[in-house]
Amino acid sequence: MLRREFIPALGLAGALSQLRAAGGMKLGSVSWNFHSLAPGAHPEKAIDIIGSLGFAGVELIANSRRDVDEYWTDATISRINKQLERNKLVVPQFPMFQPVVEGLTSRQADERNVSLDYFEAGCRIGKKLGAPMVNIVAPWARELSASSGYLPRYFLDDPKPGEKFHINIAQGYDGDELWQNFTVTMKACLERAKAHQMRFSIENHTHTMIPVTDSFLRLWDVVRDPALGCNLDCGWAMNQREYPPLAIRKLNRRLLNLHIRDIDATMRDYVAIGDGVMDFNAIVASAKAIGFEGFLTLEQDSSKTDMKEVCRRYLKIMRANLA
Repeated sequence: MLRREFIPALGLAGALSQLRAAGGMKLGSVSWNFHSLAPGAHPEKAIDIIGSLGFAGVELIANSRRDVDEYWTDATISRINKQLERNKLVVPQFPMFQPVVEGLTSRQADERNVSLDYFEAGCRIGKKLGAPMVNIVAPWARELSASSGYLPRYFLDDPKPGEKFHINIAQGYDGDELWQNFTVTMKACLERAKAHQMRFSIENHTHTMIPVTDSFLRLWDVVRDPALGCNLDCGWAMNQREYPPLAIRKLNRRLLNLHIRDIDATMRDYVAIGDGVMDFNAIVASAKAIGFEGFLTLEQDSSKTDMKEVCRRYLKIMRANLA
């Protein structure tokens, strides 16, 4: 039986198992598709849902420093590992949400060091969960701020007459100094990840130190270590008017993980899978072209469509493209 005939015959669970055994691309979901990113939001219910839907992997996350200190204990990790095993799920990477490591771009060495320590705490948690790498969204300069709080999400939904798009830039902002400190700090993060036999993936978001693929490649040219790679978020790439299939080919061997979502025709709002203009077929084709064998992980922002239905659509669409 040919592979293209074999996968439909297996059904969804069998197809994913066959892909996993063959070392090909795998389909995952972030746990926060089913919980918030607020401190104290935990993944247990999400793991069971994601496992029941037929995914091969789930990304878990450290939401806050409080969760690093109080939730991700050895007892919690032991319980979560048993739950992952029951659901036949692996953890492709362990992300740390921005508040955990926001001081990585501080001009104050002590503040950077605190964030580095929390980054290493995330490495220890991820290692115990069996994750091969840790992940952060690229931090932004502490001199930048917006009313949204989360700088990448500063959009004007319904501007008042005369209102302008604005980001506060504090006095003392120095782009050259910032980049120099950033490269040094990212090297320090990488060394801490490697000390735990892990790789380190950085994710692109608008207005951060890594808004687009070329920004990551600029960093990589300084670091030049295969343990450092990019977690390409295809939705945030489209926010920046960057075409994800091209970004994948530019990243090539430096691509460690993919976050997949759909987007509307204005390239701004993340709509439910199948309702937007994201070219999933071209994304998979580019990933195949560079020999990518990692995870294509669904990260869906809040949607009017039921999240389980969004996941089922995603599995159906991506399964067809992978086949």
